[in-house]
Amino acid sequence: MQTLPVELMSIIVGFAPLFSKPVFQHAKVLLAGAILAPGKRTVTAALRVMGKSQEKHFQTYHRVLNRARWSALAAARTLLGLLVSTFAPSGVLVFGIDDTIERRRGSRIRAKGIYRDPVRSSHSHFVKASGLRWLCCMLLGEVSWAKRIWALPFLTVLCPSEGFYAELGRQHQTLVERAWQIIQLVVRWLPNRAVVFVADSSFAVIQLLKQVSELRQASLITRLRMDAALYDAAPQRQPRQMGRPRLKGARRATLKAVLNDAQTEWTKSEVDKGYGGGRREVEVSTDTAVWY
Repeated sequence: MQTLPVELMSIIVGFAPLFSKPVFQHAKVLLAGAILAPGKRTVTAALRVMGKSQEKHFQTYHRVLNRARWSALAAARTLLGLLVSTFAPSGVLVFGIDDTIERRRGSRIRAKGIYRDPVRSSHSHFVKASGLRWLCCMLLGEVSWAKRIWALPFLTVLCPSEGFYAELGRQHQTLVERAWQIIQLVVRWLPNRAVVFVADSSFAVIQLLKQVSELRQASLITRLRMDAALYDAAPQRQPRQMGRPRLKGARRATLKAVLNDAQTEWTKSEVDKGYGGGRREVEVSTDTAVWY
């Protein structure tokens, strides 16, 4: 019987309660193989690197993923606990949220759709890609031996196309709605830690920003468009005032207008570039500060 190193077993044993004893024996081999395998982390590659390329009952290892009953959500929570205790035992936790497209083909893959390829597309050229869209949440932690900040994924959620939900007769869940579900999960799993989520302009949605602002220990940082419409907070309602209450105040200048305005006042601030990266000076305008 193949045995794993003690250093590796001390980490893998934390996932043992999620599986039955027979399934856990096969899950250990797949997990160790996924760590050691170069290139794609497929079941075949994991078995090959573990010396089981001639395994007669190789289908048993495939059944760990497609038939065995275990909670992937519970595994993500266990993995998050290990990452936090190892790379960020104290301080504010920073998480990155981003989507990616897995290019897959086949008539049986019903959840696939056609999306914009962010890598090959540009402002003047639109490229489509067919596949599965996944939304990934990653812990941004300082890795000492790499001397930089790594994105350590622990939870990946499938975001099917709108046509897939229509076939099932269910309401379509957008990418932003999936992101809100992930944020709630992470906040629930880490009740005693302050968390900050970082995302691109796809998640710069007022409804999502408002929902996150109502959480006690969570914040969301997104990148706004240069022509984004920004408004002041709604003025306080006066006594005996007629009409419906206002939802927003006066409109602010766009970020592009503030940038091009010669009268904009800028303040120099130092920003930490991360582990081993030192600090650099940046200019910040107080006119562009937006609070929600």
